[in-house]
Amino acid sequence: MTANETAGEVFGRLHVPGRPLLLPNAWDYGSAATLAAEGYPAIGTTSLGVAAVHGKPDAAGATKQETIALAKAMAGLGVLVTVDIEGGFSDDPAEVATLVAELGRAGIAGVNLEDGRPDGTLRAIAHHQEIIEAALGHGVFVNARTDAHWLKTGDDAVERVQAYERADGVFVPGLTDPARIAEIVRSTSRPVNVLYGPPMEALAEAGVARVSTGSLLYRASLRGMLAVLGDEGRAMPTYDQIAAMLPQPR
Repeated sequence: MTANETAGEVFGRLHVPGRPLLLPNAWDYGSAATLAAEGYPAIGTTSLGVAAVHGKPDAAGATKQETIALAKAMAGLGVLVTVDIEGGFSDDPAEVATLVAELGRAGIAGVNLEDGRPDGTLRAIAHHQEIIEAALGHGVFVNARTDAHWLKTGDDAVERVQAYERADGVFVPGLTDPARIAEIVRSTSRPVNVLYGPPMEALAEAGVARVSTGSLLYRASLRGMLAVLGDEGRAMPTYDQIAAMLPQPR
């Protein structure tokens, strides 16, 4: 990184369609430090993992301070850090701008901003566009996430992706069909991010630029814990199973 470059610009260069960046997601400092020691150039956070560590609900705006603290600690690891800030921890664009600016000053390279809401619906497109706009201009790579597939809302993911073109990248979790993923890639000029699942070769062929592990590594750690205790046949818990264990939004 040169003196005139931001962490967000450096991170952005790692997003190459057809040569996807594998982005592991950490849930605490220990997991992040382990991944950094393994040589991963960029590490994300997982909102489910952070919520579970602190006994709070996921995707409900309940872990803002915990997420900020983890992000700032991870910034000292010498790797690029991108942070899952859910929907921005606010519906007020000004508050989202303040948060992203704070993260940018701390050296954070990226943020995810999702349109999914705690009630299982999606933000109005125009509102999420305002949120995205507020997050821009702080030296941080803004990854606009649509939960049209993740929450199975019936909304048109392509429409959402195209509406979020002002962002630096777009994230469409919940897609596993490479042909459908390729359709999303063709619909936008922005680098496309999906969740880990389909073979990396298939995702590269589809034109994906980034593959995030999401909550996978956290959930795998829970399975590993039980295996050490002798329950080696236990299946890895799903996202929904972990989310159901957490306190519910009030």
